[in-house]
Amino acid sequence: MRLADTRPPFAGLAKLPEEALASLPTPCYLLDESQLRRNGEILLGVQQRTGCKILLAQKAFSNFDLYPLLAPYLAGTEASGLYESRLGKEELPDKENHVFCAAFRADEFDELLCCADHIVFNSPRQLKKFGPAAKAAGKSVGLRINPECSTQEGHAIYDPCAPGSRLGTTRAQWNAAAEKDPALLSLLDGLHFHTLCEQDADALAATLDAVEARFGDLLPQMQWLNFGGGHHITRPDYDLPTLERCITRMQQTYGVQVYLEPGEAWALNAGYLVTTVLDTLQNGETSLAILDMSAACHTPDVIEMPYRPPLLGAGEPGEKACTIRLGGPTCLAGDVVGDYSFAAPLAEGDKLIFGDMAIYTTCKNNTFNGMPLPPIWAMDETGSCRELVKFGYEEFKGRLGRI
Repeated sequence: MRLADTRPPFAGLAKLPEEALASLPTPCYLLDESQLRRNGEILLGVQQRTGCKILLAQKAFSNFDLYPLLAPYLAGTEASGLYESRLGKEELPDKENHVFCAAFRADEFDELLCCADHIVFNSPRQLKKFGPAAKAAGKSVGLRINPECSTQEGHAIYDPCAPGSRLGTTRAQWNAAAEKDPALLSLLDGLHFHTLCEQDADALAATLDAVEARFGDLLPQMQWLNFGGGHHITRPDYDLPTLERCITRMQQTYGVQVYLEPGEAWALNAGYLVTTVLDTLQNGETSLAILDMSAACHTPDVIEMPYRPPLLGAGEPGEKACTIRLGGPTCLAGDVVGDYSFAAPLAEGDKLIFGDMAIYTTCKNNTFNGMPLPPIWAMDETGSCRELVKFGYEEFKGRLGRI
């Protein structure tokens, strides 16, 4: 898990004229179309060389205005529930539509059958409850497995293989369920695992060994195997050859169609958050700046993971002359982005640009403290910017009651 993000995310901003930057409202998200295309080209190359299919996990990036840009590169969408599945169906009707949820609702399942092509269940109990209806509707049915192989360090909140995890079926759970109901196996077309988070292909290779050790006897009976997400495929130093060897080995050994469903890889380093300094202050030896963006509201992963996002022109604490702690305007004491160093003190009105802000931001932000949702803009390959959507008081109030 990353605590400091040292990747170079700002190459695309070379095309952003100073006057365009000055005209942007703050805070605002700025999505970089050229970086999205770069990511798409890398992912398409993997698909062409291996025959795998790569889906967009909408939980990380669901800015559907830019789905047409990604459409030539992706095989389909992956959803975590009905609404994301419906979004994928509406915006990319000609692409595959996959969905996994830890538990599906009976009162939503009929509508889900109208959207999804692949439906993955989390437990044998859910498979038994909903699997027959999915099969009768012509859907491809899968089960999420837990290979009990942790490759992460740090936060168990992001480790689906942590002890006591609710995500995925262990082999012991499957054996117990199949012994009671041998017909369960006949419902399955594929197996799905998701165990990684922002990791390289070596972690995938280790996970595949565990998958084969625990579930290898089931794989020859499957049509597909979904490697899940968490693959940082478009990161500059990612090990593409190892990934492609993993894909090819499983497809050739078991005759399955391999799927991957990364979210971050599609939009990695393809977005920015532009913000303005509202105030500066000094508390003892700590210099602080209050921004018009909030870590708690606008970049919640900064607090949840936690990590310190890249900031254009800034250094590590102590690297440059002035180290300043950046935080938001909310009442939450922990609404802090992190400590950064600058060549000179910040001043009210200064604009700052955070990188890698296309992922887990617009789809995850909130209006705590009545903070407005930032507008979303896009930048094309020439550096021209356009507003996609803006929000106001109605969005805040509408989430809390009748307008």
